[in-house]
Amino acid sequence: MGNITRKSFLQQCFGLGTLALLSPMISHAQYINASEENFYQQIVQANNKEVARLLTVFSTDITEIKRRLGFDLANLAAAYCEAKSDYYQKEELVGAMTKIIRFLKKAQQEDGTLNLGNLASPPDTAFILDPLCVATTLLKHNASPVLTPLLSLLKEFILKAGESLRVGGIHTPNHRWVVSAALAQINALFPNKAYVARIDEWLSENIYIDSDGHFLERSMIYSEVTDRCLITIARLLKRPKLLEPVRKNLNLTYFYMEPNGDLVTTDSRRQDQFMTINALPFYHDYRYLAIHDNNAEYAAITKFIENVKGFDEKIMVDLLPFFLEEPLYLKPLPAVQNPSVHFEKFFKTTNLVRIRRNDTTSTIFGGADFPLVIASGRSTSPNLFTFRKGEAILKYMRFSTDFFSTGYFRSNGITYKDGKYILHQSIEAPYYQPLPKQFKKANGDYKHAPSTDGRFWNKMDFAHRPQSNIKTIDTTISIEEKNGVHELMFTSKGSEGVSVTIELCFKEGGKLSGVKEIESSPNNYFFEGETASYDFGKDSIYFDSGIKKHSKIKGLEGEMYSSHFGSLKMDGMFVYLTGITPFEHKMTIR
Repeated sequence: MGNITRKSFLQQCFGLGTLALLSPMISHAQYINASEENFYQQIVQANNKEVARLLTVFSTDITEIKRRLGFDLANLAAAYCEAKSDYYQKEELVGAMTKIIRFLKKAQQEDGTLNLGNLASPPDTAFILDPLCVATTLLKHNASPVLTPLLSLLKEFILKAGESLRVGGIHTPNHRWVVSAALAQINALFPNKAYVARIDEWLSENIYIDSDGHFLERSMIYSEVTDRCLITIARLLKRPKLLEPVRKNLNLTYFYMEPNGDLVTTDSRRQDQFMTINALPFYHDYRYLAIHDNNAEYAAITKFIENVKGFDEKIMVDLLPFFLEEPLYLKPLPAVQNPSVHFEKFFKTTNLVRIRRNDTTSTIFGGADFPLVIASGRSTSPNLFTFRKGEAILKYMRFSTDFFSTGYFRSNGITYKDGKYILHQSIEAPYYQPLPKQFKKANGDYKHAPSTDGRFWNKMDFAHRPQSNIKTIDTTISIEEKNGVHELMFTSKGSEGVSVTIELCFKEGGKLSGVKEIESSPNNYFFEGETASYDFGKDSIYFDSGIKKHSKIKGLEGEMYSSHFGSLKMDGMFVYLTGITPFEHKMTIR
């Protein structure tokens, strides 16, 4: 691909239209750069606005423990310490900060933890300690004697909380690094070899990152948490090797980034596999390493994130305390070098394919955790294909059969052959014969166990029963991409007369043409014509070759969900293609 300009990169790659690009950050006196002052002034002004709001909020009593209180105190501390702020050394800020820390001290458990998210939780307490320690760092460097009582309260709270982190436990993989980062911050304020020893104990378990760049949880939410925590530990304890997994994860994150800043989460093991999240929280991580490593591509991604919708409200509003606490953030970014906007990447560790052609992207997913078990901490998404063209978004495509209520198709991986990505699943559903004589019990009380196909449980001792009348269904879906056009071939065979359904979920708020709305079910449509389209703003997705052989569109999730009245249906506009096995159907999406 030929070189493009920085502005064209941001417009084409991320679909942003005309951008008022922000200049890189200025620093304190030693880094001052006149051309960058505008961005820093915007950060200060965002803080001014937030502090004005906070002074109103904290004019009344605090009634709820929440992580945001830590950021509130940090923003007030930054305003108090920044000479450019409208609130520089204003004593009314000291009163608000004191109210926050007194409330937190009152809520603090005997062991130093807070009931925050979870009961008496060391990791949740660690999350709030991050901004509180930043605030304390800023205030300690301020010479104002009026801060002495406030700093004393902060020290008492932090040290008591620190002891809970030094001995307390965790729940999930990222919690190890959240706790360790908080201990590193506490140690920077109040040095204690015991804090470092506990960090080393957690680090001795080693930080897993796979060959593609996924941490254990494969979650974009918690990857960012891990990245930021490892950066904190690396810089405060001078452990530069901890930045290596961060770089690897940030490299992967770019390829998972959509033109509008959304992130692909289909292969996540956490709650975000069914959520829409974006790249905004990664801003600190990309900016830090762009400057630290003089990484031109990270600099370009940093500038892009500054223009993602919500940056001002969700990121800039909290930047001042962190930029004041870590001077590196205030240094100029290196000159940008545009990452590729034309790629095809097969992430084999999670059977996920990302294809990008400027502002057109697609994701193919073939499953990641086998065998399929519906449980927290496992990847279970049935979203086999997604497609975006500017603002027009196919949120997901799924395939379902009513074969013994086994529900959505979930591929057993991806193979690549002759330019096609091939997804495959084969399911067997047996009938059971009487138990052999040696396994029969006089009281009829047999082992409570799952059926051999995993669909249900009962006291039938299925494992010891002979099987007969075994039914099968074998489904193959191949996807081939050529310059943004995707050809999909569906083949489902084995048992005959099985209803199959192709489900397309488009972003809500668009306009569908060439499909027929189901009268009894708004926002649900059948597609049985030759061509159809979905329009959102100026962008359109076209798809062809409809088919309708039945009208069953409920219960597509299968028995594992329906037995608990669960649903995987997301918000959107739904288009259905239906058939009967043996089923063979080809369609294109562009």
